[in-house]
Amino acid sequence: MSSLYLECASGISGDMFVAALLDLGADRKVLDKALKSLPVSGFEYKITEVTKSSIRAMDFDVILDEEHDGHDHDMEYLHGHEDHHHHEHSHENDHEHVHEHSQGEDDHHHHHFHRTPQDIKHIISHADMTSTAKDLAYKILDIIASAEAKAHGIPVEEVHFHEVGAVDSIVDIVAAAVCFDDLDIDEVIIPSLTEGTGTVRCQHGILSIPVPAVTNIVSDHGLSLRIGTVKGELVTPTGAAIAAAIKTTAKLPEGFTVDKIGIGAGKREYEVPSMLRAMLISSVSAGEEDRVVKLETDIDDCPAEELGYVMELLYRAGAREVHFAPIFMKKDRPGYEIVVVCKEDKREELENILFKNTTTIGIRRCEMERTVLKRYEDIVTTEYGPVRMKTVVLPDGSVRRYPEYESLKEICDKTGMALPDLRAKINGCF
Repeated sequence: MSSLYLECASGISGDMFVAALLDLGADRKVLDKALKSLPVSGFEYKITEVTKSSIRAMDFDVILDEEHDGHDHDMEYLHGHEDHHHHEHSHENDHEHVHEHSQGEDDHHHHHFHRTPQDIKHIISHADMTSTAKDLAYKILDIIASAEAKAHGIPVEEVHFHEVGAVDSIVDIVAAAVCFDDLDIDEVIIPSLTEGTGTVRCQHGILSIPVPAVTNIVSDHGLSLRIGTVKGELVTPTGAAIAAAIKTTAKLPEGFTVDKIGIGAGKREYEVPSMLRAMLISSVSAGEEDRVVKLETDIDDCPAEELGYVMELLYRAGAREVHFAPIFMKKDRPGYEIVVVCKEDKREELENILFKNTTTIGIRRCEMERTVLKRYEDIVTTEYGPVRMKTVVLPDGSVRRYPEYESLKEICDKTGMALPDLRAKINGCF
C-alpha cells in the first residue's frame, strides 16, 4: 500500500502541492499532456528547482499573459455573486488584481467574463486525463465552491470565478489531480494544517486569517488546524480543498520508513521557509491501530430483499464492513440489527443511505479503535493462469497467503475445475 504523508508545517497551497508531487516523481509528460489539452489559453507553466533557506525544492509556477509571474495564484479567483471588474494584487497578502488575458476557445471575447463552477467542470471534462483524476478535480472544485458559497451566504451556482483567477485555479486543480492520480497513492496522512495569523485584504475587504473559505473547509471536512506564529496566510482555499479531498487519516503509524521525499516551494516569503514536504512512507509494524466509526440501527419493518440492496449501496459508497443480525425487538417482533463500519469521512454519506433506503428513524454511532494487520495484494502466475493473492503479515512476522475468490471463480469458469480443488492446488504452491 502506498502511503503519502503531508507535513504542512508551512501551510499548503495548490502550487506547493503540485510541486511536491512532481518532486516525488509524478510524470511530467502526463501532466503536460493534460494541461495542454485544456480548452483555455493565456497561460504557460514552469517546473524548476529552487532553493528555500538553503533547502532544495521544486517550484510549479503558472505564468499568465498578464505577466503575473511569481505570485501566489491561489487566492485571487473569487468573485462571489458581485460584479466588480478591477482587482489589484500584491505579492504578499493582497488578494486583488486587474484581470485580462488572451482568450481560449472557451473564453468570451471580453475582459470581464466570470465562470461558474459548472463552467469550470465543463472545461475540466475536456482535459486529457483519467476518469479518476477528473473525479478528484471535480471534488476539489466542489469543496472550494461550497466553502465560498457558505462564506458569502449564497447558493453554490452563484459563486463566480473571474477570468484570470479561474485559469489559475483550473491549472492548479487539474495539475494536483493528475499528479496525485499518477502516483497511485492509497492512503493520505495529514495530521494538521499550520496556518498563520493577521489579516488579508481581498475583494470584500479586510479578512482575518484563516479566511472564511479555509475555516469552512476545515470545519466541514474534519481537518485539524494549528495556528502558528507567522504573520501571514499559509493555508489557501485550494490547498485546504486538496487536503480535504485526499485525506484518509490524521494518524501516522507509530513506526515507519521514509521511501521518498518531495518538497514543494511556495511563492511567499516569511520568517520560515514556505515549503510543503510530502513523503511516501511504509509502516514498519505488522499491526497498527486504526480508528473507525461503527453505525448501528434496528429495524423490523423493512423487506429482506431491500436490505440486500442497502448492503450493496453501503459497500459501493465506501463502507469497510456491513452485516445484518437477526434480533427480537419490543413486543417480540423479529427484526434486524444493521451494523456498518466506516471511516469518519464516509459516516455522513452512509447515514444518509440508511435514512433514505430503510425505515429507520435513528442511527447509533461510536468511534472505535481497531488493530489491523499489514496486508497487501499481488498477482502471481500459476499453471492455471494469473491469480490475485492476498497476503497478511502476522505480529510474529510470518505471513498468511490466500487466493482471492473472484480470481479463482474466473479460472473455474474458463476451465471447469471445481473451486475447492483449484483453491487447494493454488494453496499448495505456497
